[in-house]
Amino acid sequence: MGQGADLGTDQGTPLANRGQVVAVRGSVVDLRFDAHLPPIYRLLRAGSEGQIRIEVLTQLDAQHVRGIALTPTQGLARGMEVEDSGGPLMAPVGKGILGRMFDVFGNAIDRQPQPTDIQWRSVHNAPPALARRSTQSEVFETGIKLIDVLVPLERGGKAGLFGGAGVGKTVLLTEMIHNMIGHHAGVSLFCGIGERCREGEELYREMKDAGVLPNMVMVFGQMNEPPGSRFRVGHAALTMAEYFRDDEQRDVLLLIDNIFRFIQAGMEVSGLMGQMPSRLGYQPTMGTELSGLEERIANTDAGAITSIQAVYVPADDFTDPAAVHTFSHLSASIVLSRKRAGEGLYPAIDPLQSSSRMATPGIVGERHYALAQEIRRTLAQYAELKDIIAMLGLEQLSPEDRNLVARARRLERFLTQPFFTTERFTGLTGKLVSLADALDGCERILNDEFKDVPERALYMIGTVDEAKAKDEDKGMHTETETETETETETEKTP
Repeated sequence: MGQGADLGTDQGTPLANRGQVVAVRGSVVDLRFDAHLPPIYRLLRAGSEGQIRIEVLTQLDAQHVRGIALTPTQGLARGMEVEDSGGPLMAPVGKGILGRMFDVFGNAIDRQPQPTDIQWRSVHNAPPALARRSTQSEVFETGIKLIDVLVPLERGGKAGLFGGAGVGKTVLLTEMIHNMIGHHAGVSLFCGIGERCREGEELYREMKDAGVLPNMVMVFGQMNEPPGSRFRVGHAALTMAEYFRDDEQRDVLLLIDNIFRFIQAGMEVSGLMGQMPSRLGYQPTMGTELSGLEERIANTDAGAITSIQAVYVPADDFTDPAAVHTFSHLSASIVLSRKRAGEGLYPAIDPLQSSSRMATPGIVGERHYALAQEIRRTLAQYAELKDIIAMLGLEQLSPEDRNLVARARRLERFLTQPFFTTERFTGLTGKLVSLADALDGCERILNDEFKDVPERALYMIGTVDEAKAKDEDKGMHTETETETETETETEKTP
């Protein structure tokens, strides 16, 4: 099934539609068909074994089409014969794909035999009709304090992790996979678009060790692959997700790393096709391409596709068109801050820039909403006072402001959390905290219950009660050290 699995409907016909290569410019190929012009999105095959795949993107005139190669074009030359596969790019669906790893063509890339219990479906599908969409709003718990309290995610919604290079997008995404797959009864689907091969390989090993691979599917179009392949891998993953949602009526957790690379691949394809770029070099069709992908991620009466997407922000500029266009599709935006990462506050989520449309009293409840607003207010006032503290020092503040600063600093430290995925680097055991415990901890800190507990005792803990235990241990150690020092001094005294 592997390489030739997507031949489409024309496999058995004796008279396949054939054409010739007219020009090759990088990944863009111009082709001539005398008999019958292939439609847009049709997959064509060239090369001695049909190993070069080309997708038709425009019809130039009555006899010429222009396509983008989804594979490297090495060996492709003018005058070579091209065969129409009779259908678009296809993706494998069915129970047989669970626990496996695929490329954009549906070939298994986990060194195991090609799955047999599968069907093939086109990667180009329309989003579900509005009449079929569900309108219920339900919170999706992650076990990460800062997210559950301040930026609650939506079941069947789309959450974005925004951040520049090296602030922890992939680490946070991997931690969410670890926390959710254990409690998530549905299917998890990971789609790697233009990211590092190393991350995919590590994720595969971690999921295998955790024993959750049988309910997971992975699809990769890595950064070393041509732009056409990276541009279509998201559509292939969504076709698989739609099968589990519509045919098996299961909930799907779709994780995408990284949606910016999808936009970037579209930009490369657009440039190769000769389209005039719009603002900052992006393709003029960026909004349409992104909508075509994002709108397929939806809640229906059959099931829900909940999506968490990492979004690279070029040069930490949140006004970049790629970030702006992505923001408009999401129900929750989690913004990662380089400043917080520099202070060692992990996860490095900026609580004031991050937002969720679930954070309303009607959905999360009055107590949760009031607490979240109070936390934001405290942190916002602390942010305003930072300049005064830097110039004049903490002593110049009024007693009320000093209390507020102490509260805010304790909240900041309590909202850090040790991750399971970073245990081997930090030496700290990962913690999963329920929403009730996280809210309880924040409420007690806001009520000044921990004003006598040093800030460091609240850093990198799970529930708030661990702070007191940590502080008592520290106190006991200090007392023991003091006693030892006193005994030593007594012995020395003649």
